[in-house]
Amino acid sequence: MGEPKAEGDVFNVGNDKEVTINELAEKVKKMTGSASTIDYVPYEKAYGPGFEDMRRRCPNIERIQKLIGFQPKYDLEAMIQGVIDYFKE
Repeated sequence: MGEPKAEGDVFNVGNDKEVTINELAEKVKKMTGSASTIDYVPYEKAYGPGFEDMRRRCPNIERIQKLIGFQPKYDLEAMIQGVIDYFKE
């Protein structure tokens, strides 16, 4: 926000390491020691008929990296651990 060259522009911000929902669910199970099952729900049932969304998300952070040197500070495991710690409190 403090970079004048960025004014009026739009940037993707996030981590550019792509992960599937299944991989995320497996990682959460492992990190929490959960024995829960993963239930697979059809997209249309989860979101309803006619709902449109991107099926893949992976931000391209190249522009913000070039402009201000942005690098993600947290990896996926650190973010999951933060959520786990929060809910344990």
